[in-house]
Amino acid sequence: MKGISFLLRRLLALQLALAASAFAAGPEAPFRNPFTGAELGFADILPLGEPEADPYDRINYIAPWEVQTSVVQPPPAPGSPEDLRDLAELKRWQAVRTNDQCAAAWLQEDAGYEAFFGAVSPFARPAPDNVAKIFQRVRIDAASVMYLLKRKYRRPRPYLRDINILPCVEKEDSYAYPSGHSTVARVFGLMLAELRPAQASVFMAYADQAALNRVIGGVHHPTDTAAGKRLGDEVFKALKEDKTFRSDMDLLRRSLRP
Repeated sequence: MKGISFLLRRLLALQLALAASAFAAGPEAPFRNPFTGAELGFADILPLGEPEADPYDRINYIAPWEVQTSVVQPPPAPGSPEDLRDLAELKRWQAVRTNDQCAAAWLQEDAGYEAFFGAVSPFARPAPDNVAKIFQRVRIDAASVMYLLKRKYRRPRPYLRDINILPCVEKEDSYAYPSGHSTVARVFGLMLAELRPAQASVFMAYADQAALNRVIGGVHHPTDTAAGKRLGDEVFKALKEDKTFRSDMDLLRRSLRP
C-alpha cells in the first residue's frame, strides 16, 4: 500500500466495507443512497476501479470507521413499548399538524445547508461557493456513516408498518433508522455553534426543528431522529480530529458576515 495515496486507501477500504455489507444482505437486497435515492446492487459495489460519478460515493474528511457508531443502539424491537410509543407519537402529530408545518417539512426535503439554516445563516446569502462546498463535503461524509447504519438496522419507514400513518411529505425508499436529515442537521448546527458561539442555542434549535419536521411529516419515528442526533454528535467529534476539516473551519470563520 506504500505507493497508494491516503485518499485512495480510504476509497479502497470504503468499497470493501460496502461490499461486505452487501454480501451479508445477499445479492438481491437493495442498497440505496439516502439522499439521491439511487439503488446499488452487489455488483455495483464490489468492483474496484474508478469512483462513480455519484458525489456521495467519496470521502472528504472522515471515513465511516472513524466515527464511534456504537452510540447508536439498535432501534426498538417491533411491538415493544418504545416502538408503540413511536407510532403513537407519529399519529398524535398527524392529528394536530398544520398545513404550514407540512409545508416547512417539505422545504427541507433536500437535507442541505440552505434548507436547514438559510434563515439564520451567518454567511452571505446565498452562501459563497467555497462555503457551500464545505457543507456539502460534510454532508457526504455524514451520509456515508448513516448510510451503513440504515443498512445494518433495516428499520422500515413508519408508513410501511402502519397504514394509518399518512405522510404529508414525499415518501422515501430508504430505511428509517437513523434519520439522515437529523444527522446532517445536527452536524451543521454544531459547526455553526462553534463558529458563532453566541448564537449556538439558535442554531441547535433549528437543527432540532429539522429533526422534528421528519416526525411531523410522518416519514421518521421519534427514535430515528434521536439516533440521528446522537450520530451527528459523533460525526462532529470525528471531523474535529481531521486536519483538513479544521482548516476548512478556519476558512468558514473568515467567511462569516461581520
